[in-house]
Amino acid sequence: MKTSESCRLCPRACGISRADGERGACGETATIRLARAALHFWEEPCISGKRGSGAVFFSGCQLRCVYCQNQPIAHGAVGREITDSRLVEIFYELEAQGANNINLVTPDHFIPQIAKAIGQAKQQGFSLPFVYNTSSYVTVEALRELEGLIDIYLPDLKYLDEAHAKEYSGARDYPDVAKAALQEMFRQVGAVRFGEMPGEEEPMLCGGMVVRHLLLPGALADAKRIVAYLYDTYGDDIYISLMSQYTPGKAVEQHPLLHRRVRRKDYDALVDEAIRLGVENAFIQEGSAADESFIPAFDYQGVE
Repeated sequence: MKTSESCRLCPRACGISRADGERGACGETATIRLARAALHFWEEPCISGKRGSGAVFFSGCQLRCVYCQNQPIAHGAVGREITDSRLVEIFYELEAQGANNINLVTPDHFIPQIAKAIGQAKQQGFSLPFVYNTSSYVTVEALRELEGLIDIYLPDLKYLDEAHAKEYSGARDYPDVAKAALQEMFRQVGAVRFGEMPGEEEPMLCGGMVVRHLLLPGALADAKRIVAYLYDTYGDDIYISLMSQYTPGKAVEQHPLLHRRVRRKDYDALVDEAIRLGVENAFIQEGSAADESFIPAFDYQGVE
């Protein structure tokens, strides 16, 4: 699948020629744009550790949720063009800074370029694990271009409720698309695996899948369905990350349901449901998570 042809990397299948400078549903041409490439300390503990995850933030997004926490990059307002070869250099620069892994954030619309860069790095002997941090609104065919290149998949499962998917992300098909994408990711990387990393006291994730779910206001019932689906499908071969950090921004000021924080009792009820189901491999967040800033400055650090 090449972006020089009609682009169908995501289910929106806009079919434009990004290589010719046209912008698709993601808002991007075929030229990589980055907003930041730096150590990141706010991922799950087995990914960030003490030394940090080498997070590479790509500009643009095909999903564009109304409540997006990274709107400046998702909407393409921030981003600097780089070449595929520069991306390889960035991998090595993050390794030199002590990164535990290379964390590709919102990368789906640049899969062909990323696959090329990872392939080149691996041929040169690059050995850090690659983390693929995605909304899961991506086709199985596109993900297959990454087989053998990604060590850890870090996908979202945002909704099983089609009405929520349509209202919040303009993608009624999200539940079916995401479930198929997760199946493909798991097929590629298998059950979670841990290993020792220099400078880390605890074992770090070196392979497998961690599925995230951000609890939204008024969406507890769907969140419980999501946990049940993940545990029924994958058991403890994956980790489930239950996130309470939803923070309403200006974009949802006129939205009566989304313009508030998640109630702590709802998040506690979600955690209780996971325990009731028998989930053992899970990450939960402390009560202060929503008061902390998990959003870095998109100031082109590490890009140029």
